[in-house]
Amino acid sequence: MVTAIVVLDTGPLGLLTHPRNTPESVECKKWLRRLLVDEVPVVLPEIADYELRRELIRARSSRGLKNLDDLGRVLDYLPITTQAIRQAAAFWAIARQQGRPAANDRDIDADMILAGQTVTIGTDEVVVATTNVKHLERFVTARTWKTLADSAGENP
Repeated sequence: MVTAIVVLDTGPLGLLTHPRNTPESVECKKWLRRLLVDEVPVVLPEIADYELRRELIRARSSRGLKNLDDLGRVLDYLPITTQAIRQAAAFWAIARQQGRPAANDRDIDADMILAGQTVTIGTDEVVVATTNVKHLERFVTARTWKTLADSAGENP
């Protein structure tokens, strides 16, 4: 059984709230149900809510917005705090100092905010479920949600 806290990135969150049942979204929804049945804490970070919500609003997807709101009532919601933003700023600077930025210098860099939020949880027993681990894995434990789903029954 997965024992770590699972933090959702925007990619899996989009699949979980998708208004149509595509094969991938159905698989992702089954994975989330298994986590919840196993009482694995699943966290919805505010930055992922923001990234997905703005696209759903732009696309005028009222069903997607409803699904996102419904999911927000089921999962643990992680607000953006001063501590998270300050940590995100440090990660942003470190990535640039290393010559490995995750986004353009003028972009807000939501991945760094997500990493900042994740470390504020205050435990090493946390993993970000994403569709792209590249930008996150330098600062937090990150796995694709499919990898986590495939390893169900094991620690990520």
